Amino acid sequence: MGKLVLVILPLLIGYVLDLLIGDPDNWPHPIRLFGSTIAFCERRLNHGVFRLWKGAALTIILCILVYLFFYFLHQLLLIIHPVLFVLVNGLFVWYGLANNNLITEGRAVFRVLERDGIEAGRRQVSRIVGRDTSRLSAQQIRIAVLETMSENLSDGVIAPLFFYGLAGIPGMMTYKMINTLDSMIGYRSDRYEQFGKFAARLDDVANFIPARLTALLMGLVSGNRRGLRFSIHYGSLHKSPNAGYPEAALAGILNCRFGGPNVYHGVLVDKPYIGEQERLIEPTDIERTSRINHFTCLLMVILVIVVHLVSNKYV
Repeated sequence: MGKLVLVILPLLIGYVLDLLIGDPDNWPHPIRLFGSTIAFCERRLNHGVFRLWKGAALTIILCILVYLFFYFLHQLLLIIHPVLFVLVNGLFVWYGLANNNLITEGRAVFRVLERDGIEAGRRQVSRIVGRDTSRLSAQQIRIAVLETMSENLSDGVIAPLFFYGLAGIPGMMTYKMINTLDSMIGYRSDRYEQFGKFAARLDDVANFIPARLTALLMGLVSGNRRGLRFSIHYGSLHKSPNAGYPEAALAGILNCRFGGPNVYHGVLVDKPYIGEQERLIEPTDIERTSRINHFTCLLMVILVIVVHLVSNKYV
């Protein structure tokens, strides 16, 4: 098989698998192994002195180990047979994408909220957000879903594809380790402030380009210039250096307003408002957001393929 085929076929296989079946509950998944490893190490290292340095060392070591494991797996599969290489790498592209599940979970919150009421909606949305959901209104629940779908479109879909384009499965899986580290220990709390600081900053660096690329792609697939304008105007207002860009793009596309005060891990966080129109979020907004996510993912897959076709032509 040619070099291009070995890049493009696994990408298409993984994309189609995610599109068709997502990430079924209780199926084996490498990200769960990443999480178990991080939790095991955190319990043994996150105490005493030098917690900042221990957290940094853990982050660097785990990222290097993941990259090396998949790099040597990559080489081994090529030696065994190119078809096996394509199939295994297609499986890991599928593992690296979270688009289908993100959309499914977002729709589920809207559906449960409409069908079973606000308490059920609060329980359902707690599956996908980090904020305290116990006192959220119906409007706040819907906003939380849309914010999460836009932010995770960046770090759960576009960023993995971006790093796949740069460095194949080793790059994609290393990014997933960085992102998992941030999601588990990258908090500003007494327990994680020092231990997770390096992981949080590394995640910020890794997502710098993908977050802005996500906002651009969202604007392109929607055909809505307001999304691009909002991402430029409001993107930098978010406390996160990256999350504000896709959130602002979606707020512009839907012509609504995100942000505002919310409780995270018992602490009131006064997030700035993103957007201008304080309108009621409606059930139709989840369907429009789902379409945006689907087409943004597809456009990114096409972009990765085109970049490799062009680069291969001139190399």
